[in-house]
Amino acid sequence: MIEQLHPRILENKDWATLLFVLTFAVVAMTKSAYETRFSEFSKLIFSDKYAKIYRDNSHMKNSFTVGLFFVQVVSFAFFILLTMNIFGYASKTDWLLFIRIATFLLYFILGKYLIEKIVAASFNIDDFVELFNLQKVTYRTYIGVLILPINAVLFYYNNIPQLIPLAIIGISLCISVYSYFISIKTYQNVIIGKLFYFILYLCALEIAPYYFLYYWITKGSA
Repeated sequence: MIEQLHPRILENKDWATLLFVLTFAVVAMTKSAYETRFSEFSKLIFSDKYAKIYRDNSHMKNSFTVGLFFVQVVSFAFFILLTMNIFGYASKTDWLLFIRIATFLLYFILGKYLIEKIVAASFNIDDFVELFNLQKVTYRTYIGVLILPINAVLFYYNNIPQLIPLAIIGISLCISVYSYFISIKTYQNVIIGKLFYFILYLCALEIAPYYFLYYWITKGSA
């Protein structure tokens, strides 16, 4: 009796390993190049000292912010892919899907930033929005760096409980809400002077985009 051979399908994880190594290397190089700043950045959740020291909008486009922005996009893309995998919607080794997610995140963040610039110019609140954006980018980057090692662990383990990504999302939302509280506290004098424009800005560019994104995702998966 001839035994029938079946090809063994192996999941290709090499691309993810290389990407994890690259992002961890970027974090290490950033830490080495900006040792004092990175030290303050790592304490962001416990102290607002970093936000007070690096509140000038010139910090938005330097190599520290740009390098960690790359880490942020990769980290969030991995987390979305892993969450989809844990809930049974995708394979965590699907590199094409990862690229689509990362590209979408990149365009979403940059597109939202450009729209905010246009709206800020229309409302004549350019300086405030620049500072507010810097605060948001800082805390969003902090979340991305925090979940990067968690992503690496989750990627190489199977049968992850669904509670874990939900807990991470919950903690991330708490940090985001905390960042808004810190921003409002830091710039309360400016906000009070332009309260009407701030409320319009908040509703149009901080709440609506995420609501429509959530609606689109839930409708698409229904």
